[in-house]
Amino acid sequence: MDSQRKIRLTILLGVLSALAPFATDMYLPALPSMNTEFNVGTSLIQMTLTATIVGMGAGQIFAGPISDMCGRKIPLVIGMTFFTLSTIGCMLASDIKIFLIFRLIQGLSGSFGLVIARAIARDCTSGVELTRFFSMLMAVNGIGPILAPVVGGQILVFSDWRGVFMLLSIIGAALIVSTLKFEETLPKKLRAKNFAATFKNFGALFRDKYFIGHVLLQCAWFSVFFSYISGSSFLFQDIYNVSPQTYSFIFGGLSCSLIGAGLIPIKLAGKVAEIKMLAWTVCQAFIGGILFFICVVTHAAIELTILSLFVMIPMGSILSATSFSLSMRNHGKEAGAASALLGSLPMCAGGLMAPVVGIAGNLNAMPLAIIFLTGEVLALTIFFKIIYPTHKRGFVFLRNSL
Repeated sequence: MDSQRKIRLTILLGVLSALAPFATDMYLPALPSMNTEFNVGTSLIQMTLTATIVGMGAGQIFAGPISDMCGRKIPLVIGMTFFTLSTIGCMLASDIKIFLIFRLIQGLSGSFGLVIARAIARDCTSGVELTRFFSMLMAVNGIGPILAPVVGGQILVFSDWRGVFMLLSIIGAALIVSTLKFEETLPKKLRAKNFAATFKNFGALFRDKYFIGHVLLQCAWFSVFFSYISGSSFLFQDIYNVSPQTYSFIFGGLSCSLIGAGLIPIKLAGKVAEIKMLAWTVCQAFIGGILFFICVVTHAAIELTILSLFVMIPMGSILSATSFSLSMRNHGKEAGAASALLGSLPMCAGGLMAPVVGIAGNLNAMPLAIIFLTGEVLALTIFFKIIYPTHKRGFVFLRNSL
């Protein structure tokens, strides 16, 4: 792949995979105001986040096999079209139930961009090069969480939450145009013969203990990450009493750290084993979870709470890049199905945690702290019990070098 095509492809795939932060993060500053307008409780308004996340997770189960059978381009165009239409539906909704339905459709259609972007990465690269490429993809993708809440917060200065969804629909329309120009990366001779055959790949993947270990690891992490996305606006705006604009900059700053961390695998790929980077990531995220729990229990100052999040949240970029690369190495022929499982199950796990964050009300951060700590403990356990044994010889070297 020449450098210019690689740059264009990275940008396109980065934007496609950024649909999740665009669809979830851009309207986060508006959640408290939507809570009032729809006249519903905190947990129900957080269900609007869950609907999209679960839709994106469940949709990938079908998007992956479809792309293995039909190629990457046509499913992308269809997915982006439905994403744009459902976003317009969200903007026009006046009832919370209707809004939830359109959010679910938005998630289902947006999932095509997420899963196919990862499958295309596997089509074009492998091994260490896949780690570098996917890290670049995560870095581009990381721009979404930075821009989305900041832009959403500024839109609220002169408009309401509907203005946020108007901008999302424009982004969706732009993605339709971009995908129409996309060059197919899966030749017809390599495609699955029929839809049933693509689902047989799931059986082989579920029997792969090492692969499922990575899926479970990402389930644990996504439970933490989407709980953070769901609860951060209430944490900072309702508990620490910051404005929507200030919150958007705090969220954007943390997202900048995601990009910075995402550059680490790019620099170290081929020099430091991915399993070493993954080990360090899981351990540091665990420390961050402990620090955040202490901050909540002690009602620490906002600066300390933000610091604890800076220890934990950026690790997601490294975890995603290294775990994805390691898990996909033996599954090039079923990249779509493997990408679907790696995307759908973790995202569903994260989506199910989102409403739990607000179970104690918008002025109590203890559920968020418990989810953080529990998720990091599970991630640590999964890594050492399932993933680590396969790399035992390499990890002994890491342990001795610390």
